[in-house]
Amino acid sequence: MRNLLRTATAGAVAVTAVLACGTAHATPPGPGVSGRVLAQTTIGDTDYTLREITIPAGQATGWHYHDGPLYGFVKQGTLSHFDSTCESDGVYEQGSSISEPAGAEYVHIGRNLGSTPLVLDVLYVLPHGSPFAEDAPNPGCDFQ
Repeated sequence: MRNLLRTATAGAVAVTAVLACGTAHATPPGPGVSGRVLAQTTIGDTDYTLREITIPAGQATGWHYHDGPLYGFVKQGTLSHFDSTCESDGVYEQGSSISEPAGAEYVHIGRNLGSTPLVLDVLYVLPHGSPFAEDAPNPGCDFQ
């Protein structure tokens, strides 16, 4: 657990791959977006899961939010993060960390606008049994 937290407390990532079907009008992740679990533990009513997320060049996570905070680190590439006003709320290059708050009021999308794959290590701190992300509709932005 100590290594899990040490590795991931570098920051939280606004990015997650939503690999399951979402609700109507939800925006799915782009082709090739993937995630794999590196470590997982549950303490009390909280799940701690470290995942590696890969977003190919030109792809995005789809619009979503999380039921708990996320902490992440950009291992490779550049993450472009956008909020529900369609404005960029951060650009995170390799070596950067990011944190992401919980809640439906924090709908966002992570995009890889670069020419190389984006690789993130993400620590999810979620209520036990919660999905990694909750799908959300595009809030009216000209991009996905």
